[in-house]
Amino acid sequence: MQGKATGSSSEKGRYIILISIHGLIRGEHLELGRDSDTGGQTLYVVELARALARHPDVWRVDLLTRQVIDPKVDDDYAQPLEPLGDKAYIVRLPCGPRRYLRKEVLWPYLDGFTDAALQHVRRIGRLPDFVHSHYADAGFVASRLTALLGVPMVHTGHSLGWPKRERLLEQGVREEQIEQHYNLSQRIEAEEMALENAQLVVASTRQEVEQQYARYDNYQPKRMEVIPPGTDLTRFRPPKQRERWPPIWEELQRFLRHPKKPMILALSRPDERKNILTLVEAYAMHPTLRDLANLVIVAGNRDDISHMERGPKTVLTNLLMCIDRHDLYGHIAYPKHHDDTDVPDLYRLAARLKGVFVNPALTEPFGLTLIEAAASGVPILATHDGGPRDIIRHCRNGYLIDPLKPKRMARRLEQMLIDPEQWGQWSQNGLKGVHKHYSWDSHVEKYLKAVRRTSKGKYRPQHAWGPSSRMPTIDRLIVCALDNVLMGDEEAQQELVSRLEKSGEHIGFGVATGRTLDSAMKLIKASALPMPDVLITSVGSEIHYGHRMVHDQAWLRHIDFRWEPDKLRDAMKQFKGMKLQPKTEQHPYKISYFIDSKKGPSRREVVRHLRKLDLHANVLFSRNMFVDLLPIRASKGTALRHVSVRWNIPPEKILIAGSCGNDADVLSGNTLGVVVGNHSDEIERLRGWPRVYFAEGEHAWGILEGINYYDFLGVIHIPNDEYEEA
Repeated sequence: MQGKATGSSSEKGRYIILISIHGLIRGEHLELGRDSDTGGQTLYVVELARALARHPDVWRVDLLTRQVIDPKVDDDYAQPLEPLGDKAYIVRLPCGPRRYLRKEVLWPYLDGFTDAALQHVRRIGRLPDFVHSHYADAGFVASRLTALLGVPMVHTGHSLGWPKRERLLEQGVREEQIEQHYNLSQRIEAEEMALENAQLVVASTRQEVEQQYARYDNYQPKRMEVIPPGTDLTRFRPPKQRERWPPIWEELQRFLRHPKKPMILALSRPDERKNILTLVEAYAMHPTLRDLANLVIVAGNRDDISHMERGPKTVLTNLLMCIDRHDLYGHIAYPKHHDDTDVPDLYRLAARLKGVFVNPALTEPFGLTLIEAAASGVPILATHDGGPRDIIRHCRNGYLIDPLKPKRMARRLEQMLIDPEQWGQWSQNGLKGVHKHYSWDSHVEKYLKAVRRTSKGKYRPQHAWGPSSRMPTIDRLIVCALDNVLMGDEEAQQELVSRLEKSGEHIGFGVATGRTLDSAMKLIKASALPMPDVLITSVGSEIHYGHRMVHDQAWLRHIDFRWEPDKLRDAMKQFKGMKLQPKTEQHPYKISYFIDSKKGPSRREVVRHLRKLDLHANVLFSRNMFVDLLPIRASKGTALRHVSVRWNIPPEKILIAGSCGNDADVLSGNTLGVVVGNHSDEIERLRGWPRVYFAEGEHAWGILEGINYYDFLGVIHIPNDEYEEA
């Protein structure tokens, strides 16, 4: 019963979901540099969303991020929806505690984010054409989400765990400290998962592909595309003649003795990896450079350094001590505050004063600030790593340097500042190069071209994508037991399948059975039944979705509560008339027995015995032949209710067909139940219940009779909820 979602891309254009979970993300006045999580990635995803939405082939772009409700941050981050312009939106979803959390402690809450994302897709009423994850945590979510939806995945790592781990070890940080603070094992495993599932990995440099991603087991270079990030050329531009001095100029003048000297500008987070201190040391040890130019360090925002996190606090404390040690007062500016609107002004000030922008980072995967500086007409000096290599090659607007050699850094800066003709040539080269290689429009063209190429099957993960899931778009769901319900009358079965196929795309089809997944799938394929949209197996201890039968991991975590299978098996050995079923019918969350009804215990005896031993299980007897022990939270009924909640399908729009004792709980409640004519005696107790219809027809004829009784394929008839005495 697989099919295309309502409102396909051919009708409306592409629907794209971007996921960037951590950090403070909003459309205007981004707090770049507030902390280690609010850096270039947050700007990148916002501008990518806007640029994609401008493309005529795109219908809608949703940027999914974490909702933060915290008096310590702006109320903007609590708003569920924020338009980013025409066709693009920031969608904020609940994920764990309401307060702001750093990315390293978000891992336990990511499955909740996945569930919230599923609900969002259902509200939209259309499957995305693809999902693009940003950073490892989003890669984890997108891997789960795209598996459930059956749609392709694109991934961008931004900053990778393996290189970070190696850098920390080189700095002498112990393994246990790395794990305690950064959770890098979990991050690297999430990155492996993302690389395994993504059809396309977007990188910003060839070095990132060949040296960083190559460290991973799931490294597949054929699936990787180098597409440099863009920049907003409406914000970042050269200064105009007689342009007014911007507001930030007054702030800088407080620090500088001769403010109109050429400006050496550095702009980054106060992160040790950004290597700001080496730049200050280079400036301090070169007297000619100090006489020639002022140094401006913009390192995030701060109120009280002593109240900051350990990393930024250490960087800024060392910075101030270095300034004091070398007595750089009057030569260096280090403002406490700036906002998003000040950033373009800072670049234009550097260009106006014939200065240089410096990125001395130890490693630089993107180099977004370098592109912004080039777009503003400022020559650049940058680390010889990652993105800067490609930027200098494309723009020919400056030098690459070794970030660990301050004397050479200082000499290069002096060379760049004393030759006005060369400075002018670099400025023009940068402007031309950025417009040609780093505009968002050119980025999006390359990006969509790569996506189209992968969607045609050129590069695919090892598992091929099957048809998309219909769960987010179905309006109602028919769920049937297999044995003695769907199966048993071939003519009736074919009539039911034909009826469902003619019913339209909004009708979902599911199976709920005591069989294991393998056993159920063999029977479904042998009987030429349609592939279920949802398959509940092992008497409710497993839930799978769609053509690829994707496991519902959230359900397994839910039912693991107080489950002790080894102790349960030992406890059951005391009963006579009980025999374990074959291994093919056993499951990690189901213990199955045959029972001799004359020699074996009653259900009450089994339950009382287990309770005395402080063991907990849902004990199911069916057809006087079978006994199943499940986790206390597991059953067909609770599994179906989990499906109802997760996919936002009201119980009144779910029709259940069953025939025996282990179908009883799934037929109870607010769903619409059908008991087929060939039912067992143990289910007679439901007769007279207002939402349980006892059909005369047997097997699938009974299901069809129930569909007609409730008018389930038309305007659903819900019986009066009054119990009728049998």
